[in-house]
Amino acid sequence: MTTPTQLKMGFTGLNEVQEIKKPELSNGRANKLDPHDRAFHDWYRFVLSFPPHLVRDYIEKFGLNKNSVILDPFCGTGTTLIEAKLAGMATFGIEGNPFPYFASLVKTDWNLDANELSTRTRQVANKALTILKSQGIDDNLSFSDGKNFQLKTLLPETEKLILTNSISPLPLHKTLILLECLKQYEDEPFYRHALLALGNSIVFKISNLHFGPEVGVKNPKADIPIISNWILEIEKMANDLRLVEGKSYPDTQIHLADARNLDIIESNSVDAVITSPPYPNEKDYTRTTRLESVLLGFINNKEELRELKKRLVRSNTRGIYKEDDDDQWVSDFPEIQRIADEIEKRRIELGKDSGFERLYPRATKLYFGGMAKHLADLRKVLRPGAQLAYVVGDQASYLRVMIRTGQILGDIAQKLGYELVDIDLFRTRLATATKKQLREEVVILKWRR
Repeated sequence: MTTPTQLKMGFTGLNEVQEIKKPELSNGRANKLDPHDRAFHDWYRFVLSFPPHLVRDYIEKFGLNKNSVILDPFCGTGTTLIEAKLAGMATFGIEGNPFPYFASLVKTDWNLDANELSTRTRQVANKALTILKSQGIDDNLSFSDGKNFQLKTLLPETEKLILTNSISPLPLHKTLILLECLKQYEDEPFYRHALLALGNSIVFKISNLHFGPEVGVKNPKADIPIISNWILEIEKMANDLRLVEGKSYPDTQIHLADARNLDIIESNSVDAVITSPPYPNEKDYTRTTRLESVLLGFINNKEELRELKKRLVRSNTRGIYKEDDDDQWVSDFPEIQRIADEIEKRRIELGKDSGFERLYPRATKLYFGGMAKHLADLRKVLRPGAQLAYVVGDQASYLRVMIRTGQILGDIAQKLGYELVDIDLFRTRLATATKKQLREEVVILKWRR
């Protein structure tokens, strides 16, 4: 097994060794959730999740069947896992962020009775509505009579974890009332699905958040119905569960873990990997899920947030810690060092001197080092001939210095003994920093040993 000090890498210029394929869909459609793919996927989904049709494409291209085992080591909210399960394949997922991990667990659990979900959640809804009514609050009418209610709030320590004004006071109060009622049923089979439905409602209906693509706060909603929006999500789930009633699907195993250490997966057990790891940029992926994670109790303080971030590949400066040493895995990789040096040179030229800006070069090296560590450890769980698809994107977030993510990952993989089969162009996207189109690609690898 290769160690960091043994990993001697060099940049080979991959454009010279394979033809880049054209995308089959327009950019506008390529990353969208098709209405026919809505079932299970939109129970909760990252705004920038890669689409189900892309997973199906590579299941077909790889010639996988019901005897195949698929791994998604950066499973996020479960796109690969759901598609593989629908295709009748055994799947493993790994995710370091607790709320997406929870979402993947629930989205692949189809054993719940749909009628029970509907009936029991309406009992919870009625309890919450009764409590609100006793407080003089009608959840279906705007709060406008000026009464001074004592509204529930988050603890100060917890409130510091979310974006300011992520959720308005009255919607927060009503959400916390509903959550208190729901927690009384924590041991019931329907609880996890009901909790995920509330998380989805919080993000897309109740909160003041917007995604464009970074998470931010828009015009506040002074009030909005909480219970009815939650019930809409519940009924969507129930209808999807009815689609699979009486049918048999393989189990999905998902682990809350670090993708750089795959000891939890059985050796020589995986036929294919279809995944989308983080990209090297200044996007703090934990902020995307922060509000629902905090409100629903998945992150309760800064220490828990720190432990969460330490499980993730270092893809941004807000997740870097003094003891991090993944960069040793790419210490002899000239192209990565060249990019880091160019970023530092540009920083000095522009007079950028904040603590985060000073970390840009280190973030770049830690990211690729973490991915090298992941690919190195992955080898032990792959069967000979295993095929891999990594959805990644070029980046220019660090002072507009171009990072050809797919090319570099392909080169790292080759140095670790993988065959670089191809780099498919999935789509292009407009970079907010440079206003230029950047490539989003699928790096195709094969493990032959």
